[in-house]
Amino acid sequence: MTSKPPYQTITEAEPASFSPAGPLTGRVTVPGDKSISHRSLILSALAIGKSEISGLLEGEDVLATAAALRAMGATIDKNGDTWTVHGVGVGGLMPPETALDMGNSGTSVRLLMGLVASHDISATFTGDASLSKRPMGRVIDPLSLMGAEFTARTSSDGKACLPLTVRGLCPAIPMEYRLPVASAQVKSAILLAGLNTPGITRVIEPVPTRDHSETMLKGFGADISVETDKDGNRIISLVGEAELTPQIITVPGDPSSAAFPVVAALLVPGSDIIVENVGINPTRAGLFTILQQMGGDISFENQRTVGGEPVADIHVKHSKLNGITVAADIAPSMIDEFPILFIAAALADGETITNGLSELRVKESDRLSQMAQGLALLGVDVTEKEDGLAITGSGGKLLNGNADIISIQTALDHRIAMSFAIAGLVTDSGLSIDDITPVQTSFPGFESLMTELAS
Repeated sequence: MTSKPPYQTITEAEPASFSPAGPLTGRVTVPGDKSISHRSLILSALAIGKSEISGLLEGEDVLATAAALRAMGATIDKNGDTWTVHGVGVGGLMPPETALDMGNSGTSVRLLMGLVASHDISATFTGDASLSKRPMGRVIDPLSLMGAEFTARTSSDGKACLPLTVRGLCPAIPMEYRLPVASAQVKSAILLAGLNTPGITRVIEPVPTRDHSETMLKGFGADISVETDKDGNRIISLVGEAELTPQIITVPGDPSSAAFPVVAALLVPGSDIIVENVGINPTRAGLFTILQQMGGDISFENQRTVGGEPVADIHVKHSKLNGITVAADIAPSMIDEFPILFIAAALADGETITNGLSELRVKESDRLSQMAQGLALLGVDVTEKEDGLAITGSGGKLLNGNADIISIQTALDHRIAMSFAIAGLVTDSGLSIDDITPVQTSFPGFESLMTELAS
């Protein structure tokens, strides 16, 4: 293994190379939780008065949400490390004068579609090439039942995509909706629409998803309740025409971002790191559970509650991992972390099998296909299935087998890029990726953080 820094930008177009380095050591913090950051801004914009947010993720996705809310009347400023939001109140959104550019952020567009759906305004959403390919039908369907009208581009395979225009209805129609597919974004879009809808809007979740929306809505003063029926369904009921109270919010570190240094420390011999102040909400912490089941030395220190969210410092040491079969029902609690889990599986001893992951085919890229192709280039024994991957690990042996440096295509997907960046640390001769810039959508400072741990 070489002692050179593991991260080196190659050209202005920002392909980047990633090479083996020494053990990872030290204490670091990761950027604020992306899901909580989006919702902090949105709910603050609907409260009457000034909310303050610290720890906000300042990635491109969250900034796209902030820009859209400003365009609809909210005042959002940054003062030092604190963001202040002066809200317009539920029902007070103004029609934006121009199209709302969501960049690469599927969360932004889907949540804001829900927000607009119950206001008497129209808004047009656009996005980059990647986001414009992502289907929006699963959000359009329930919001249409509430009375919103949609005009969307139809893709070559008949799916509704961006650019997309929403014409909201006020008053909207309250409803009960059973989620056909586990999706926190769809659930949250319906609940946001329900805030300005008279009566009770109810969402039934057969499979639990991340519950930040429910927690934060309650914190802002919404009349919301969550029950579990005899069949295990979560039933979320929201009383509309809500009045939200401004809040002071501290955003914990994003477990989806912490996943990358955590897996890196597990894989690189001699590593011993602590990732501080990470959210460990059970609906988000599935990856850490799976890694522990694989033999990962992961412990949670200084556990506490911040703003209703469980938080801890994650202590990780290099470990010998074993392949396992990942139960499909854990997928919603780690849906964004499967790409980096596949890297861990590639170094494990034995076979790791995943199923129930068809959702990964409609993320920023087809993550199953992109990960399978990249792993195969690194010499990993991988089989791509319709809804998952089967990976036979190297048993800790470095990947790539002294081949010429491998070039990985990331398909403009930030999590693909970061996952293969970590893979570069456990190759014989390093690898390159075609573009590091998508990482800015969720993890600004990723390269410098990893370099800090390796120095």
